Parts: sequence; C-alpha cells; structure tokens
Amino acid sequence: MSDEESTGTVLTALGANLAIAVAKIAAGVISGSSAMLAEGAHSVADTTNQVFLLTSLRLSRRPADATHPFGYGKERFFWSLLAAVGIFVSGAVFSIYEGVHGLLEGEAEAAGYLIAYVVRGVSFLAEGVSWRKAVKQLRGEAAHRDRGLVEHLRLSSDPTVKTVFFEDSAALVGLVLAAAGLGLHQLTGQAFWDPVAAIAIGVLLAVVAYVLGRDTKELLIGEAAPEPARRALRDALAAEPEIDAVLELRTMLVGPATLLVAARVDMADRLDARGVEDATDRIEARLKEDFPEVRELYLDPTSERQVAASAPEPTSASTSDPSATR
Repeated sequence: MSDEESTGTVLTALGANLAIAVAKIAAGVISGSSAMLAEGAHSVADTTNQVFLLTSLRLSRRPADATHPFGYGKERFFWSLLAAVGIFVSGAVFSIYEGVHGLLEGEAEAAGYLIAYVVRGVSFLAEGVSWRKAVKQLRGEAAHRDRGLVEHLRLSSDPTVKTVFFEDSAALVGLVLAAAGLGLHQLTGQAFWDPVAAIAIGVLLAVVAYVLGRDTKELLIGEAAPEPARRALRDALAAEPEIDAVLELRTMLVGPATLLVAARVDMADRLDARGVEDATDRIEARLKEDFPEVRELYLDPTSERQVAASAPEPTSASTSDPSATR
C-alpha cells in the first residue's frame, strides 16, 4: 500500500481526534466527569501522536545518502515509539491519576448528563470513521500479503496504520467505559463509578501503549523478517540452479516492508570466477523481482568446506574443566 493511503488514514485520525478532544474536555468540565476528562486527555494524546506519525511518514521518504546508506525507513519506527510513549504518559497516566483522585477526594454530583452523552455519541461516530478507514487499509494490506487481519497486525512491519488502529480501538472501548461510568453514576447516585471508569480507561491505554512500544522497539533495534518471509527467501535461493546450498541467511527490516538480506551460499563447482559474478547478478535481479520488499541483497559465495574449516573446534568439558564431570 502507498504512503499516500497511510497519510490519508493518519490525517483522518488527526482531524477526528482534534475535534473530539475539544468536545470531550468541554463536556468534562461542564458535567464534572473525571472519566470524560480522562477521555479528553486520551484524545489530546492521540492528536499529538498523529502529528508524530505524519512526521514519520514525511521523514522516512528521504532517499538514502552517504550517512544513511539504507535509507530513512526506520524514522517510522522511532516516531511510532514516541507515539506509544505519548499514549502511556498523556493518556494512561493522566486517566489513572484522575480516577484515583476522584476515589480519594470524592466526586461532586455530576451535572450536564445530556451534553456528556451527546459528546460521547458524536465522538463514537467520529472515532468509528477513523477506525473503519484504518481497518480498510489494514485489510487491503493483509489481502495483498495473503494473510488474515489478526495475523497481519502481528506480522506487519509498518507501525503507522497499526498505531492508528490500536488508538482508535482503545478510544472506542474507552468511550463505552466512560459512558458506563457516567450512566451508573446517574442511575445509582454513587459517584465512585465515574473514577472507576477512568482507572479502567487508563489501564486499557497502558496495555495498548505496552503492545505498541514492544513491537516498535523490536523493529527499531533491528528485527528480522517474519519466519514465512525468511523461509520463502531461503527456498527461492536454494532453487537457483547455480546454488548448491544456502549456508546462512540473515535479514533485517530497515523500514516498513523493506528488507536487507545477506546470504552465504555454496555456488556450483562448475562455475569459474566470471560465472560466479554473472550468476550472482542474475540471482539478485530475480530475487528483487520476486520479492519487491528486498531493498539490498548481498550474496557471499562460500563453500561448505570453508565454513566447516572456519568453525571453532568443540572443546571437551572433561579435559578443559575437571569440575565439569562432577
């Protein structure tokens, strides 16, 4: 999927969250609802996060240069990690603080129930529009890679739309929790329901922030391609007539759906030096055509005998460490 589609998804989320943040905060002040204020803080965090994601999309498009020879694709990982931190700090921490403060200090009798419900209803519709756009893009990406949606969310190396999806999903669930807290407050007259809802929203946001932060951290420090992709690459190399064996295959994601591939291969003995050069050029061209995500490919012709000779000899535990036999 193109960066333009991702940009459209993020801009939709940005517009929705900005309008919702203003409405929620106003309604929270009028109704005296800590859960509503917590949701307002969440929407402010989401709005800031969309700015981070837009920044990542713009910066990651820069072409490779001498200082970044593999490009700037990891900009997406960095800014998405900041977005995860923003969800935790501005959303989860503030929500839990508001809830605990409400439980300890007591809540004033809430007023303005109607406006609170109206704002939640409008917010739910706006978040739903953004959520549906993110889901549509994710389903298209999943279908393109012949995956299910859940599998794609687990394996996708593009954190941009995934972040929008998780943010919007948390926002929709949070709106339901906030409405439930306010409704129970109204029905029972017990003010503690509202701060309990705020704490629940905070816990939800903390879980989302952890999941996004964990996945993005792995990408940022240099994660390999998913196992199905590694297996397909190895099989494609092994199927080449000029290659007798694939001795080692290493991959690293250097951007969303952008791979660096390095492989040690045992070339056919019949090839001379020129034949090896020509074969590696052909293999590289074919592999990049079959796997568009492969940005850089390095083939190291190495014989199995050479690999075996360079491997360290095993040491005997009984001779190197007498205590090992005890």
